[in-house]
Amino acid sequence: MTMDTEPLDLRPERSKCTSEFADNDKRNNGACNAPEVMSKRQMKKMIKQKQWEDQRELRKQKRKEKRQKKKLERQAQLGQNVEGIACKRVRREIHPSTLHLIIDCSFDHLMLLQDVKKLNKQIRRCYSENRRAAHPVQFYLTSHGGQLKSNMDEYDKGWINWKDIHINSQHYKDLMKSEDLVYLTSDSPEVLHELDETKAYIIGGLVDHNHHKGITYKQALDLGIRHAQLPLGSFVKMNSRKVLAVNHVFEIILAYLEKKDWKEAFFSVLPQRKGAVPIDETGEAPTEVSITQDEGDHLSDSDSDSEDDVEQIELGREEQNNDK
Repeated sequence: MTMDTEPLDLRPERSKCTSEFADNDKRNNGACNAPEVMSKRQMKKMIKQKQWEDQRELRKQKRKEKRQKKKLERQAQLGQNVEGIACKRVRREIHPSTLHLIIDCSFDHLMLLQDVKKLNKQIRRCYSENRRAAHPVQFYLTSHGGQLKSNMDEYDKGWINWKDIHINSQHYKDLMKSEDLVYLTSDSPEVLHELDETKAYIIGGLVDHNHHKGITYKQALDLGIRHAQLPLGSFVKMNSRKVLAVNHVFEIILAYLEKKDWKEAFFSVLPQRKGAVPIDETGEAPTEVSITQDEGDHLSDSDSDSEDDVEQIELGREEQNNDK
């Protein structure tokens, strides 16, 4: 016969613990079986879901009606076509030019980051305009690197897939013959009257707010290449700062290739804020228009920039000089 060896004085305590565990199990089971109370958020979500399900057929019907409406519109346009009215946009013919247009990016070290960002935007504008031009030029970016390349990598990674453009880290003098190069600079005494499509015209990729006047003219002289300025003074007077952005010069060249008229090219491109007015046959601007002209204010074709945030750039230059 087996005898219970457990002390008698511990049995009541064990019974008490067992009883407590049983009570806890009952309470837990009761909590599990109790119905779950929904929050207001859950209730709203459930109502919206039910409304979505209820309106399924209605949405299907609306889609069907929309498709039917589009089908009728297409049939109506097809009927107009039969009567001789074209429904498609007419695509104009593209005749690429043999003229080379270069943006010289060798001035990267002379610009603040704010200036480089503006140059990047102007280059993108040039690329866009050339892609849809009637006579697109042979577009080149030379001396590409430094801050400009870093900025393009950061904000416009798609540039590596650009078409109809030649992007080179080399200097333009290493890519083309010197006798074929013409630097566009307002400091040149030579005026460009006609474009020679066998030549390569260079625009200085410099946004400097005229802090480096004459630098592109000096470069042309040092390299022994031809130079010229656009004939803007023969056709236009402006009542604002006479500075053209890189993309403005680029677009003027494209416009001239299409229109074969400098005056039309200038006025189709120059922004209204420049206050540009035509010069009549006597060489004077209309008397009703106020023109202010400073003898020391040169028109810059290649030493170009946009006029936005000039004060901010000046402050940046001062801070940079103070750091040095």
